[in-house]
Order: sequence, then structure tokens, then C-alpha cells
Amino acid sequence: MFGLDLPFIVSAIIFAITFILILTEKIHRTVIGLFGAVVMVSAGMIFNFYSPEKALWAIDFNTIGLLIGMMIIVAILEGTGFFQYLAILAAKKTKGNPWKLVVVLGTITTVISLILDNVTTVVLIAPVTIIIARLLKINPIPILMSEALLSDTGGVATLVGDPPNIMIGSAAHFSFNDFLFHVAPIVMVAWVATLFTLKFVFRKEMKEKPENIDKLLAMDEKEAMKDMKTLRKISFVLGIVVVLFFLHSSFHMPPAMVALIGAAIAFLIVSPKKDPQPVLEKVEWSVLIFFAALFVIVGGLEHGGVLNYLASSISNLAGGNIVYSALAVLWISAIMSAVVDNIPFTVAMIPVIQYLETQGVPVNLLWWSLALGVGFGGNGTPIGSTANVVVVAKSEQTDNPITFKTWLKSGSAAAFVTLVIASIVIFSFSDFFSRETAGQRLEQVNSHQIEKTLDNGHTKSFEE
Repeated sequence: MFGLDLPFIVSAIIFAITFILILTEKIHRTVIGLFGAVVMVSAGMIFNFYSPEKALWAIDFNTIGLLIGMMIIVAILEGTGFFQYLAILAAKKTKGNPWKLVVVLGTITTVISLILDNVTTVVLIAPVTIIIARLLKINPIPILMSEALLSDTGGVATLVGDPPNIMIGSAAHFSFNDFLFHVAPIVMVAWVATLFTLKFVFRKEMKEKPENIDKLLAMDEKEAMKDMKTLRKISFVLGIVVVLFFLHSSFHMPPAMVALIGAAIAFLIVSPKKDPQPVLEKVEWSVLIFFAALFVIVGGLEHGGVLNYLASSISNLAGGNIVYSALAVLWISAIMSAVVDNIPFTVAMIPVIQYLETQGVPVNLLWWSLALGVGFGGNGTPIGSTANVVVVAKSEQTDNPITFKTWLKSGSAAAFVTLVIASIVIFSFSDFFSRETAGQRLEQVNSHQIEKTLDNGHTKSFEE
């Protein structure tokens, strides 16, 4: 049993206050995150359990690097008008049919979100969706909900589709292919289930007869395309990035390196002589600082002994049964991610599972449960993910804004259905999800090579 000593109490109080202030949204989350990190390090120095050096080691630079690289690529792609072009073209193909619009625009948002940030995707597609719905005089809510829910659900399928996956992949040494192999099949079933949940919930809206179809068909999607030359170049870069994501584990290359290689090539071939400042201004530095601050805060919890205590509690929760523990992690993660943004909860859970691993617990099943829980659970409320918040804000520009009640009726239902599917799969195929992955085997090879190199160096130095 862990003792409730002073470092334990101090670090827990700092984390709790920071978390509550993030939840209230009265102070911007980056501001309170940075302040909480500074307070945690200062308290650690005073009570001798944390230091600036330990705080730097707590930051996962693989996560930060991957986000920076992908944000740069998205920022360059954003200026081409590609997203708007796809939305208008898709709407024309559906001829304004509400159900087809839900399926097609939801699918486009999902596919893009498999590789690119889903927040950027909904930011760019949602305004075009509202324009189309206004033109056709149909309710935009079902379409906007499909874009938010399906992008969140689909993003769980890949390493880079959702920020929590990036962090989990880095901590557990899962490769891009590991996510495709283990999670993508579940996501495909959950994605279809979400789609038909929306059809049932919005069955009345699906029967609406669109108007002004001739005006929709007269829209020229080519006018939305602002820079075809840049689009061709950035598409080439994205192709390289996707290929490297499939192969990165074979090259012993961390995912962050893949994203940064893509960003470097993008700058080199798109605007080699121009100052990159305009592109860098579009990178969400506040998000990156927020991530880094959370890592520092959670590092303080770890050194204060709080995470070890939580790990022990979770281990005892299901009586040592790893399958029941995994189901507990799945549903607790989902509920917490519906109440608060799934990013801070994921950052807090990662060291807990890592501690269980040091105690000999086979934690792979827990990692996959965490990824599915925070991914699917985020759909439960309008504040469960950043993409949800963006879509709700955009809907306020219409005559039918998305209310909390509307979201609970559709988003919560979709989240529940997908979590039931995930629970059945986790319970039925627990052995499959517990196996060591290709990414972990390569990590072990790398570690052994490093140890061998260090041992040889020490031996040589001793002989000299």
C-alpha cells in the first residue's frame, strides 16, 4: 500500500486543481496547463520529489514531433482549397439527398481524418456543409453530426488519426501497421454502426425534400480550388508520408521522424525561397504547449507516487483478471473522455499502464482498451473531443444549432453502441490483443543493439 506522504498529497492537489480549471473552461486550457506545469515543478523542487530535469524527461517528444510535422503538412494543404472542392463535388453527386449527404460527407471527413488532423478537417468542411444545407433548405444537424462523430470514430483506426493514438503508440511502441491490424477492423464495424444510429435518430430529417437542387448542381467546385500547383506537390509529399508510415517500423524509424521528414520535404518543394513563417503561424502552437505542459504535470504525479497508487488500485479493481481490467479501462476511459477532453485523460493513464507493465502485468490488452475507450467515448458529449466543440460552434451560425440535448440523443447513442461493440471484441479476442506487436519486437531489437553498443564501448574503454 502506498503511503499518503507529502509529495503524494501536493502533486495530487496540483493535478486536481489544474484538471478542474481545464474542465470549467473559464481559463484557456493552454494557459492553465502551463501554469499548472510551472507550479508542479516548483512544488517538486520545494518538497524534493521533482525537478526541471525530470520534467524535461517527462515530455514525450515523439508525440510533439509527430504533431508538429502533420500540422505543417495540413497547414500547407489547407491553403489549396482541396477540402472545399471535395465537399462541393460530393454534394453535387448526392443531388441534395439528406441521407446520401450524411453518408458521403461523413465518409470524406473520416477518410481524411485517418491521416490528417480531424479538427482541421471539420473546420474546413463544416462551413461548406452549412452553405449547402442552407441552399437546399434542409436541416444541417444530421450532416454536421455525421462529420464530427464519424471522423472521431474513424480516427481511432490509425496511429495518426487521433492525438490519443499518437501518445499511446509512442508509449506502447505500437507501429502504424499495428493500429491498422488490431483496431481498424473494429473501427469499420463501429463506423457502420454509428452511421445507422444516426439514420435512426434523425429518421425524420432524412425524409426532408431538398429544394434548389438546380442551384446546387450549378455550383462549380473548381472555383474552390485556389492552388492546384501546390496541391499536386503536397499530394506527392502525403504519398511519401503514407508509405513511410506503413514501413517506418521496418526502418526502425519513429513516427515523429516520418512526419518531420514530410514537413521538411513539403517546405523544400512547395516554397523553398519563401519565409515559412506564414505556414508556421497556422501550426497550433497552443495545442503543442498544452500537450507538453500535461506531460510535465503527469510527470509530477508519477514522481509523487500518485500514479503507482492508481495502477495498484486498477490492478486490484478486477481481482487481477486482465480481461475484466481491460473492460474497466475501456469504460472508465470512455466516461472520462465524455466528461473532459480525451487528451489530458490519456496523458494521465499512460504512466499508470506503464507502471503495471513494470510489475509483470501483460498490458497490451489495456493499451488497446485505452485507445478504443478514449476514441469512442469522446463522442458521448459535445466537449468529448476538440472536433465536437468545433462542430457545435459552427452550428451556431445556422437556424438549427446543435444543443446539448440534441448531442446526447445522437452522440451518446453512437458512443454507447460503439463501446458495446468494442467490449464484445475485447472480451472475445483478448488473447489476440494481448500478443506482442511487430513494433514492440523491433523496439526490443533496437534496445538490445544499444545495450550491446554501450557494453562494447565500456569494455573497450576498460581495456584501454
